[in-house]
Amino acid sequence: MAHEDAGHYAMKHHAKKIDAQISSALEKEAVNSTITCDHVHAVAKSFGKEAKDVGVQVDLMELRLKQCSLGLFGYEPDGKNFDENIEVSEELCAAIKKIAPNGRTTCIQCWDIASKLETTRLEIGSACEKLGIKIKKCQLGAF
Repeated sequence: MAHEDAGHYAMKHHAKKIDAQISSALEKEAVNSTITCDHVHAVAKSFGKEAKDVGVQVDLMELRLKQCSLGLFGYEPDGKNFDENIEVSEELCAAIKKIAPNGRTTCIQCWDIASKLETTRLEIGSACEKLGIKIKKCQLGAF
């Protein structure tokens, strides 16, 4: 949901209920009603849950996600966190173009590339931005 929809995230999930254990763990990581992408993923892993399921809990709790692991949103002051001066190697360019033949890819595919190439997720996000590749389908359901 967009910034102007802040505080209304639960509306995306009719008939879903808050899980007391997961919400307690998320609450411990939240600061001022915000929680980082990395913290949500850590909670999901600790409960053996898929990230999207814990993302629903984040929405139900009306927490705002910040500091996307790929740099797409949630950074002060401009929202994004890309390295505009990144030099995209041939290997990284080829890997990204392989998963984005139509100019779009997914969050999880970017994470996979970061793991395979032993680089940071922020580097992958920056490379996608520089190459004009759109990243869709956030693992947490933010976009």
